[in-house]
Amino acid sequence: MFDFSLTDLIARAPAILIALALHEYAHARVAVWLGDPTPRWEGRLTINPLAHLDILGTIMLVFGPFGWAKPVHVNPANFKGDRKRGMMLVSLAGPLMNVLLAILSVILLIGFWNQPELRPILQSLLMINVGLAAFNILPIPPLDGSKILYGLLPYRYSGWLYSLEQYGSLILLLIVFFPSLSRFLLMPIYDTLYAIILPVGSAIGKLIF
Repeated sequence: MFDFSLTDLIARAPAILIALALHEYAHARVAVWLGDPTPRWEGRLTINPLAHLDILGTIMLVFGPFGWAKPVHVNPANFKGDRKRGMMLVSLAGPLMNVLLAILSVILLIGFWNQPELRPILQSLLMINVGLAAFNILPIPPLDGSKILYGLLPYRYSGWLYSLEQYGSLILLLIVFFPSLSRFLLMPIYDTLYAIILPVGSAIGKLIF
């Protein structure tokens, strides 16, 4: 988990700032778009990483395969239209931003492969964004995946997600401190996302470059 050289850490630093800041900005932007001013009031409608970073979550991402930022607070009561659908869209925005950033990373890797100073940063940007997307779509409260699943399920079938909330923090701690569990839960999602992102980004990159 901690087998990183100084060069690796330097390459990961800008990738982490970009991935975390834009993940949370996407949540904030969609919430405001749906009518909730809370993220704007709390200063989260910005791509400035300092507004979004969580110290522990950032450290975890520096040295490990996943991490987190400060959650964006939203008030679904302010949403225009269906609140359940609105919360699902806000939750989906973060992981979707990471997927788009990962695709962009592949495109840029194709275009700038012969630039040795950029390649490690772009490779880190790819891996970190895939990892963040995979981690956040786990259907474990309070991760985005639980809210996405809640938005997809009929009301009569979504009650069990509420019952998981009291155990969500414990489950996340187990994932953090037991690498075998995190690999078991995350690798199938990570591999699936990577198998989609790589060919899509490669196809676009070859068209552009």
